[in-house]
Amino acid sequence: MAIQLPFNTLSQWQNIAFSAALLERMLPNYAMFSEVTSFGDAKILRNQLDLLWQWLDKNNRCKINYSAQLTKLEPQIPDPEVFESYGVFPAIDTCMALMSLLQLMQDKDEQGYANVSRLSENTVNGFVDLELSQEYEEVTESQIAQHPLMQWEHDTQIELFDFIKNQPENKATCVKAKALVLEEGISNLGIEI
Repeated sequence: MAIQLPFNTLSQWQNIAFSAALLERMLPNYAMFSEVTSFGDAKILRNQLDLLWQWLDKNNRCKINYSAQLTKLEPQIPDPEVFESYGVFPAIDTCMALMSLLQLMQDKDEQGYANVSRLSENTVNGFVDLELSQEYEEVTESQIAQHPLMQWEHDTQIELFDFIKNQPENKATCVKAKALVLEEGISNLGIEI
């Protein structure tokens, strides 16, 4: 039951703004994992996301050295073989989403903009599956789809997409997009920000 949004109807700017907003909801998952395990530096990811928001501000656009940013990001990716806690998977998803977006911006490849959407959805899907498996012997796709966190993920992505596709490409839109995804004050897994 993957979210199917028509990313090809958005401009490069709109796709990047959409992805950056979703990353705002994913980043607290990484920060919590990093804090609990003492692995990685969430500030590096935060700075990179801030850099993307600054790039989106056409009046104050910055240049991004993509290879340098990707080189900084790589050591922040946790190895699932090393960590026993489930939190490693949402942390990996956050890193992969940020890496994917930086690579898309570098290569100007418009085919991959669904990656961040999928990774955010997968983070929630995995978490809900784990939660439900403690209650049920077998978890169905329908149970996952009906879970409030999964429905909230879908609703948020659709609302964000519908908002961004009709807005001007400026800083005010970025501010509103960020506010829209953070208004609940929790990450896509329900972790308080």
